Amino acid sequence: MKAIIAVLIVFLSTGAKAQLMIQVTEGRVDAVPIAVVPFAVSGGSVPESVDQIIAANLHRSGQFRPLPPEDMLSRPARAEDVSYRDFRVLGTEYLVFGRVEALPTGAYRVSYELHDVPRGTRLISETYEPAVSQLRDVAHAISDRIYEQLTGVRGAFATRILYVTHNRGADFPFQLQYADADGARVQTVLRSREPIMSPSWSPDGKRVAYVSFEADGRPGIYIHELATMQRQLVSSFDGINGAPDWSPDGKRLALTLSRDGNPEIYMLEIASGQLTRLTNHYAIDTEPRWLPDGQSLVFTSSRGGGPQIYRLNIRDQSVRRISFEGSYNSNPAVTPDGRYLTYIHRRGNNFHVAVQDLQRQTFNIVTTTQQDESPSVAPNGSMIIYATKHGGKGVLQAVSVDGRIKVHLPSKEGEVREPSWSPFL
Repeated sequence: MKAIIAVLIVFLSTGAKAQLMIQVTEGRVDAVPIAVVPFAVSGGSVPESVDQIIAANLHRSGQFRPLPPEDMLSRPARAEDVSYRDFRVLGTEYLVFGRVEALPTGAYRVSYELHDVPRGTRLISETYEPAVSQLRDVAHAISDRIYEQLTGVRGAFATRILYVTHNRGADFPFQLQYADADGARVQTVLRSREPIMSPSWSPDGKRVAYVSFEADGRPGIYIHELATMQRQLVSSFDGINGAPDWSPDGKRLALTLSRDGNPEIYMLEIASGQLTRLTNHYAIDTEPRWLPDGQSLVFTSSRGGGPQIYRLNIRDQSVRRISFEGSYNSNPAVTPDGRYLTYIHRRGNNFHVAVQDLQRQTFNIVTTTQQDESPSVAPNGSMIIYATKHGGKGVLQAVSVDGRIKVHLPSKEGEVREPSWSPFL
């Protein structure tokens, strides 16, 4: 293996940023009515509307139906101002209100409460004191707290989405970018004249791995430190260097290499550079993804005659097939609890996101789009983000694991592909 090299690359954020717009196209018919009252503001202006971010997050989950502010009969800012009757008559089940105070220090004090309207009780009361740059983070944190309190599932609004954009005609047409889960605060990691592929988050959310073709048009796998923009070239063998995926402990990468002639699955110990071959078959083995136990992988292989999903036990390197529906299944991803396997399933000439329950062995196609690829699961296991085509343009979409909630994430500029949902940050 080539020696690991480290370089420091600084890219000015002057290039185009693919801001994602969030559009809920299909939510639950039984979405919970909730009122997020516009927060009272004092002490000066506020650059971020905390209440609007919270309402948008809850709406985007598909689980909640926020009450429009113009329909509210009253707008409490403190517990003593609450008239439950004003919200009961509107059929509201939960009420969120709060205050944002600009402090002399330049920070803010954000207080909010969550109330159960039918019962007339308070469920949460919390206060934060963020810097101005952290107001959006606080809004996401509050959204997560509310979501978990009301659903029992940890919220994922404070996470990020990593993706590749392609702007034809630009000096650097390929960009690796990430944004908040709501599409805001886009940051550019890498700009390149050559393709960027297969981005993957480390378990701590501080590093990303990806494939870049910048070295004479040949693929290499890089690890990129987001805080310092320092990166390492960790794999540059002749042939394929592809599909890196981080182990749950962040110490290893699973990857696809054709260094010995045929695409096989390997495991790379990042610290030492030690490489272990995990598959040995004349067929094509690719797209490895770790299972939560850190002792097994799922991957795509053609060893059955067409692409199917297989499970690999790392200890004894035994392999068994786990997808059987249809003649084409690829691009596996696994929910954090290990229960659900999602992958791309071909039906006729169309490619859809499918979900397989590994406990009950049920199978369900959860998308109606037709050219889907690259599914990635939210860290709470509730949603799947994937790339597809809309109007002939590459876009991102998200769908709930049960298929009941669908979200469209078009970009304002360029095409978007290869999404990767971050871990909890």
